[in-house]
Amino acid sequence: MAVLTQPSPRSSAELAAALIRTGFFDTYFVYEHGDVWTVAWGVRVEIVVNATRVRVRRDSVEESWPVVGGPVRAARAALERLSLREWTVCGWIAFEAVHVLNDRSDLAGDSEVVHLVAPEVEVRIESGRASVVRGGDPRLGALLEHLRTAPVEDMPASGRAIVQVDLDAGSVRYRDAVLEAVEEIRSTGLHRVTLSRSVPVDEPVDFVETYLAGRAATAPERSFLLSIGGLTATGFCTQTVLEAAPDGKVSTRLRLGNRALERANELVPDPDEADEHAIAVEHAFAGLNEVCEPGSVVVEELMAVMARGGVDDLASRLCGRLAEGKTSWDALESLFPGMTVSGAPREAACEFTSRSESSPRGVYSGAVLFASDDGFLDAGLVLHAVYERKGQRWLRAGAAVVASSRPEREFEETCAELRSIAAHLVAGPA
Repeated sequence: MAVLTQPSPRSSAELAAALIRTGFFDTYFVYEHGDVWTVAWGVRVEIVVNATRVRVRRDSVEESWPVVGGPVRAARAALERLSLREWTVCGWIAFEAVHVLNDRSDLAGDSEVVHLVAPEVEVRIESGRASVVRGGDPRLGALLEHLRTAPVEDMPASGRAIVQVDLDAGSVRYRDAVLEAVEEIRSTGLHRVTLSRSVPVDEPVDFVETYLAGRAATAPERSFLLSIGGLTATGFCTQTVLEAAPDGKVSTRLRLGNRALERANELVPDPDEADEHAIAVEHAFAGLNEVCEPGSVVVEELMAVMARGGVDDLASRLCGRLAEGKTSWDALESLFPGMTVSGAPREAACEFTSRSESSPRGVYSGAVLFASDDGFLDAGLVLHAVYERKGQRWLRAGAAVVASSRPEREFEETCAELRSIAAHLVAGPA
């Protein structure tokens, strides 16, 4: 295993960014999980799933077949069908995958709901050391040697202009949608729905510098930078959908924004949001119970107050052990996308969301993931991110709506969520 040790102090995030800046491949994926940054390049195999079909491209040969089961399990079945040895895959799952899971493929349309690649090159960065896990391209050695010897000052400098974004865009329509949701909740069995809105980013964005700026200012559960399947995005995950270890242990991390109250020098959770969090924990518990050994699912942490950029979140963690015959991919599909971004009951909430929001969510409130053949799978919930496709850039944020919701309050919550990423948008070349 080749190892690169930096002669000058440089963080793992900076080293990952330096690797991407080389332009080694157009397709790339950076994923921070724990103390490890994984950097992957190129396309060995590409797997794309929509509501009805799986499409696989390998060595310029493409084939497709009908989806059997859910879209996540269909992607995993494609890997088995390809008989790859010692594989890793990375990519994203769109929120619209939930419509397929809800047997409402008509709401998903023909858009991609899962897009994964098995990379040609994989580098693992930990404690200032970059290890080549996979990659036989002769250019790789030269690339690593260049980065080992390149002076730090030759790298692009941070601190460029911050892109200005109109966070009020679409405010009237969003407030109207909240009123409609409140009426729906009061007159039907719908309990809770998450409504999101997107705002355009009119100026070019330097995604690598934005990743570095945002990562330096936050302490996320996960962070990512990717360009896969025509989508470029970077973001910071406050929650995980699933953390699965090769030994069968699985867990999920929930964090919901909380406008805590100061009372007698203690943080007291907002009652409405504490109730929402409890419901989210209950749904996650049920999801894990579907795939875990009886009695193995436990709540390791419940509603701990954690600071995030001036906002206090309520955080919980649930863990379990996979039942015999179940895989981490089954667990991911059981937990996806989570009640915190869909609503309750899930089916009714997602149907209302599809009717009310002006465009599909795509990766927003979906997941980015990294997985390997030994059962390891790690998926972060995508909320605070910036996206670009076909020259168009945008941000997206949402808020939970319940019977007592007020349009102005929920709109302000979306603004706060948008600011968490907008504050770090570094301008790219015009």
